[in-house]
Amino acid sequence: MDTTPIRDIEPIHDTGPVHDTEPVLGTERDLDSERMLDGPRVLGGTPSSGYGTEQILATFLDFYRRLGHEPLPGGSLIPPPGDPVLFTTSGVHPLVRHLETGRHPLGGRLVNVQRCLRTTDLDEVGDDRHYTLFEMLGSWSFGDYSHEQSLRWGYELLTDGFGLRPDRLYVTVFGGSDELGPDDESERTWTELGVPVELEPENWWSLGPTGPCGPDSEIHVWTGDGTPTGTPGTDSRWMELWNHVEMRYRRLPDGSLEPLPRRVVDTGMGLERLVTLLSGVSTGYDTDLFLPWLSTARRLWGVHGPTERVVSDHLRSVVALLGDGVRPGPTGRGYVPRRLIRRVLTRLWREDETHSLSDLPDEVITETLRHFRQDPRTPVRGVLLDEQRRFGELVRRGRRVLGRYRGRPLTDDDLHYLHDTHGLPPEVVTDLYEGVSA
Repeated sequence: MDTTPIRDIEPIHDTGPVHDTEPVLGTERDLDSERMLDGPRVLGGTPSSGYGTEQILATFLDFYRRLGHEPLPGGSLIPPPGDPVLFTTSGVHPLVRHLETGRHPLGGRLVNVQRCLRTTDLDEVGDDRHYTLFEMLGSWSFGDYSHEQSLRWGYELLTDGFGLRPDRLYVTVFGGSDELGPDDESERTWTELGVPVELEPENWWSLGPTGPCGPDSEIHVWTGDGTPTGTPGTDSRWMELWNHVEMRYRRLPDGSLEPLPRRVVDTGMGLERLVTLLSGVSTGYDTDLFLPWLSTARRLWGVHGPTERVVSDHLRSVVALLGDGVRPGPTGRGYVPRRLIRRVLTRLWREDETHSLSDLPDEVITETLRHFRQDPRTPVRGVLLDEQRRFGELVRRGRRVLGRYRGRPLTDDDLHYLHDTHGLPPEVVTDLYEGVSA
């Protein structure tokens, strides 16, 4: 995403309903959703536009609630039982097993906010776009309404609900392949709405080499100054914001396609990206999602730049993991919070070995748990301090051992030996060795 601050965006409407249509499914139900029942609550203050994350979430959820969508409970980082992966990595993840049938026990219209966690690009965390923990806003139709209806509602929410200017939107749709023709229906819908549209063969979504798949419409927003220019394919200032997928087919092992018994419409929009856009800033780190952590890190430990971002991102992620019941451990799921905590401490102790996680105020921890609708009594502080003690002992032992290797590069055999014999993980050895060799 371009780092130029986003301008020319009208504010979120804060008077009246975001949608004047009565709920499609009839009478409204009591909803088990604190975000819908409570008024907006802003974590750590409001961003520059005056609208915080909680109000943005309420606008999104209330829009689909009014259209008869049932909110999915949970949103946990822990995948459903039987899932082989450690953590939920996308908004669609918890619903994968329902895509083949096109049916869900909660009904045909669903809406959710799903927290996700990825550790494949930890080294990129700290730039303007990468976060370890992120949230996805999603809406779903399981054989209920059409892809065209989803597109029209999406346009309405962006323009009427969030106040985005229509002339700042651009859409790409599936342009066809050797097997299938272009997505004429979506192209026609966007043209009727007055949004520029471009056909792209890459606008095709799939779970993998086999399984449910289909065309998608990617909604882009202009983030540059002045009048929009070019297209999403020619100008990086067009930022992809929201993807609307229609799962029409099942890809078979032989590569052929067969129609699904019931079509599924799935939309996904990154919360951090949306909040950044509506806050008029250039990165999620400048929004109320991260500012409480950033200001705390600066005040307590004097860190700045990429270090303060990494520290804030990782600690916030650890709090969410602990809130979902994950506890640090030597392997598997438990090693993720342990690794994140150690990455934080490594960076803090490079600055000053007296820095301690015991300095963290309760407020920033509690407010993060509340944002994720987790138990505020989660023993975050006790876990952090126990991990800090363990890692401190490991660092002291590691420095003594690594002193023997000073003056020569470490080999793969060295790393295996240090891990198997002394319990020093490779990433810890690498960080310690830089200090020992300096």
